[in-house]
Amino acid sequence: MRFTSVFVGVVGIVAIVGGLARAQQRAPAPGAVEKAPTVDDFRRTVSRLRGNRIETPTNYDTLSAEQKAYVASILSGPRSDISGPLGVMMVAPALGDLSQKAIAYARFAGREGFSVVPPKLNELAILVVAKHWSAEYVWNAHHNAGVRNGLPADVVEAIRVGTTPTGMDKDVAAVYNFATEFMTTRSVSDATLTAAKAVLGGDRGVVDLVGTMGLYQISSMMVSLDQTPLGNGVKPYFHPAK
Repeated sequence: MRFTSVFVGVVGIVAIVGGLARAQQRAPAPGAVEKAPTVDDFRRTVSRLRGNRIETPTNYDTLSAEQKAYVASILSGPRSDISGPLGVMMVAPALGDLSQKAIAYARFAGREGFSVVPPKLNELAILVVAKHWSAEYVWNAHHNAGVRNGLPADVVEAIRVGTTPTGMDKDVAAVYNFATEFMTTRSVSDATLTAAKAVLGGDRGVVDLVGTMGLYQISSMMVSLDQTPLGNGVKPYFHPAK
């Protein structure tokens, strides 16, 4: 029952955030030259899809019209590939398209028109969610991004092994406490909320942060359902190979 409630809640977030994300889907990365994807790009991308327990197509030419529109929508936005949960949702392209647009809003935090949460703190929240779900694919996609964006490596490792990081800067501590408290107790104290607002610029930052957490629960649930394989040579962090 608890998982049903969580899923219903995060799907609701998709619907809310998706509307704003659609308007920003075409925003390029800073300094990037925007280039419209071609059918050959679509074919190459689909051929690289790798699923497991959920059927994942690898031949673009056999896709339905709705699936082809989903592929075009993803590659016409800020992403250059389709992977992980977006691949899982190929079987439900209408849900997938709503989700990928909303997830892009969270994923590309810090760019104009996207989430206002600083990228470092955004990645921190994603890692807390990935750890909560033991979502190997999401963790592997984001633990290095967290460090690149300024998270101390020892903070990332503490999250992975399930211990409370020490010596955190004020902004990191505020978001870590908010995210872990929310995920573990399903509520946030007034003091924790006030501290998060202080480092995120107020209500908008906190709402964007919760949006990221909810959307990455969807991502984590999808790859956990599928048991999506990691790339060649990529080691698991939560379930080491026997």
